[in-house]
Amino acid sequence: MDLKSLSFAVAEVANERGISQQKIFEVIEEAIASAYKKEYGRKKQKIIAKLDVKNGDLKFWQVRQVVSPEMLLSDEDMEALKEKRAKSDEIIEENGKVRFNSERHILIDEAKILEPTIKAGEEIMLPLESKENFGRIAAQTAKQVILQKIKEVEKEEAFKEFKDKEGEVVSGIVQRIEPGAVFLDIGRTSAVLPRKEQIYNEQYRPGQRIKLFILEAEQTSKGPQVLVSRIYPKLVSKLFELEVPEIGAKQLEIKSIAREPGLRSKVAVAALEDGIDPIGALVGQRGTRILAVINELAGEKIDVIEWNEKPEKFIANALSPAKVLEIRAMPKNKAIAIIQDDQLSLAIGKEGQNVRLAAKLTGWKIDIKSVSQVEQEMKEGKMPEAETDEEIIEAGNLSVGEETAEIAKPKKPRKKVAAKKTATDEEATTE
Repeated sequence: MDLKSLSFAVAEVANERGISQQKIFEVIEEAIASAYKKEYGRKKQKIIAKLDVKNGDLKFWQVRQVVSPEMLLSDEDMEALKEKRAKSDEIIEENGKVRFNSERHILIDEAKILEPTIKAGEEIMLPLESKENFGRIAAQTAKQVILQKIKEVEKEEAFKEFKDKEGEVVSGIVQRIEPGAVFLDIGRTSAVLPRKEQIYNEQYRPGQRIKLFILEAEQTSKGPQVLVSRIYPKLVSKLFELEVPEIGAKQLEIKSIAREPGLRSKVAVAALEDGIDPIGALVGQRGTRILAVINELAGEKIDVIEWNEKPEKFIANALSPAKVLEIRAMPKNKAIAIIQDDQLSLAIGKEGQNVRLAAKLTGWKIDIKSVSQVEQEMKEGKMPEAETDEEIIEAGNLSVGEETAEIAKPKKPRKKVAAKKTATDEEATTE
């Protein structure tokens, strides 16, 4: 058997499968060691081989564990164990002690003659006679070891790759659709998209390419299993990262996301550098950037709002597209949003969706009240006092709703909105 030719052939196969050169040479060495043991070795021996990749030279060693007398099972230990086990030959180790085997162990005194600095518990490598020719059975053993190890290495490399990609977005091709899950090709392995991680109104078809958020990668007996999602909120931010270079350049930051998959999302974005329009950057020229994300999410509506460190302003922005007259911050992260009567339904949204998403986005519990309702409660003395006197006038945020053509419209000039006497001119914003 030409070992040098074999090593080059297996290395080529491994490279085609995306395995590192170091890994494939380790596979070759393990296979050669198995062939050596089959042809020239003895049972219980642990043999390793080292292949010089430059000239194909082979060297072999027998590995034996160095043991001291106190590390060995005594005759009394063996007798006691024989009563517990049917076959005494199966007794190899018990309670940290080993059954001495001359093929696997060497006494400390004998080992120190060969290596004076060696200690009990360490391994010693004893050189063996080099061999280059192996019989048919040994060669077949080597072949089987190579095929098996290559599969194991492939699985291990694929697992490491996707373990490192947890929390990232990958592109996948739909392979198989089952009632409980969709299976996708994501490169070196398959991914599972369970029903609970699917957008409820999204239809899948074989061959369809979609973006997926990697939730978890785990190693199983059948190889790596990658769990992916289409509903995870961070999928939205990761898609924006792909479309908006300013995020990668650390000029923008997506602060928070609230999502009802397949229906609507709210994204809060902040500029990290002066002169950057955060909303305009996410929307893109004529809406190209945000439309790419919307299309990837099967038409899910996306509201882009500007983040603000002041909770009152942030809450007012989050209730976009409704125009907020005033936000009153209350204890325990509660807030009252005062809205014009004709804006009440818009602020609440269909089935409470708009205010629900705004609450998720800001982390505040938001109570929507109309002006007429506030006036009535004030007359009755039921209107609670705010934590501060600060009030916020809605600041003209851009919202992407059903009509995406609205994105391309130029912004209207901002108009001054009269603030109440309790607010300063600095606290009042423009529409």
